[in-house]
Amino acid sequence: MPLAIAFTASDAPTAQTARAALVARYGDTPEDRADVIVALGGDGFMLQTLHRTQALDAPVYGMNRGTVGFLMNAYHEGDLIERLQEAQEEVLNPLRMRATRMDGSVHEALAINEVSLLRQGPQAARLKITVDGRLRMEELVCDGALVSTPAGSTAYNYSAHGPILPIGSDVLALTAIAPFRPRRWRGALLPKSARVRIDVTDPDKRPVMADADSRSVRDVVSVEIQSAPEIAHRILFDPGHGLEERLIREQFV
Repeated sequence: MPLAIAFTASDAPTAQTARAALVARYGDTPEDRADVIVALGGDGFMLQTLHRTQALDAPVYGMNRGTVGFLMNAYHEGDLIERLQEAQEEVLNPLRMRATRMDGSVHEALAINEVSLLRQGPQAARLKITVDGRLRMEELVCDGALVSTPAGSTAYNYSAHGPILPIGSDVLALTAIAPFRPRRWRGALLPKSARVRIDVTDPDKRPVMADADSRSVRDVVSVEIQSAPEIAHRILFDPGHGLEERLIREQFV
C-alpha cells in the first residue's frame, strides 16, 4: 500500500518551490490522514511543525530548505519513498514551562529544545534557582539561564558553553548565560525528572523574559520547568544520520 504523505513548508521561496515539486510527484494528503508528514524548511520550521502536529499519529520527516538543518535530512526529490521506508525514528519529550508574570498571570508552553530566561534591559538579571523544592543557588547574576533537553543541547545551550547531551540520556542541562556572579559557574546536569524553579529576585529594576522554543513571555517573576514525558514527538532520520550521530559529530568539529 503506498505511503500517504502530507507536505508542509516554511514561507521561504526555496521551501515553497520544493513543496510544489514534491506534491506534483508524490501527491499530497491531509495531515490528519497521512502516514508521515514531510516538513520543508529549517530547524525553526521543524520545531513549529512538531509542536503543531503533536496530537497526530504521523511522524515528521524533515528535508532541509533552510540554513543549519540540524533536525533535517538532506533534500532530494527522486528517492523519497525509499528514504521514508528506511528512516529511523527518534522520540523526543519536550519541556513544560509555567511562567508567572508580574501581573500575576500564568503562561504555559512546551519546548523541544530549551526554556530560557533572558534579561530584558541593560542590567544583568538576578536569579534564584531551586531544584525539586531545594534551594540550590541563592543568587545568580547573569544575562540569563536555560534548561535544555538532549535534542536542544547543540543549539542555544551549546552557544552558552553548555554540554552536549547524548540522545536517550535521562539528563537535562542547566546552563548560565554570561554569568557574572558566581563568575565561573557554568551550570549543572540534572536528572530528566527534575523540577526546576527559577525566581527573578529584582523584577522591577532588572526585568526578565522567558522563552520556550521562541514563544516568549515578558516580565516574569518565576518560571517552573520540567520534562513532559507523556508527550512524544516522533521524528525520522535517514539511516546513519540520526540525532545520536549528529550530536557526536558536533563535538569533533
